[in-house]
Amino acid sequence: MGFQVMTMSDAAAARVRAIVENSGPEAKGIRVGIKKGGCAGMEYTIDMVTEPNPRDDRIEKDGAYVWIDPAAVLYLLGTEMGFETTTLRSGFTFHNPNQTSACGCGESVELKAADLADLAQQRERATA
Repeated sequence: MGFQVMTMSDAAAARVRAIVENSGPEAKGIRVGIKKGGCAGMEYTIDMVTEPNPRDDRIEKDGAYVWIDPAAVLYLLGTEMGFETTTLRSGFTFHNPNQTSACGCGESVELKAADLADLAQQRERATA
């Protein structure tokens, strides 16, 4: 199996499947990206996918499909997407090793591009 840009937790996969099931027959999954914005500089974006972009990376877990915007790949390498429900909010979470800081409200983040040499070394150690 090749290297996946990101992974998703069981809870995230269940939420993606629920979103797709409740969105009609054209819905195929969600698309994750990033955009400039917020007080920390960047925000994660999540959009419905009805027609996959062939340039996007795709991850799958238990029938849940997530496409990843090519412009976001270097910022999302190694990220685990989760889903949580708390007393005050519910939503997707991103445990991202490329995040250098976040704003106080948690809506925006500062990200650096992934260190590809470091990722290659980690992968070598994992397969040794």
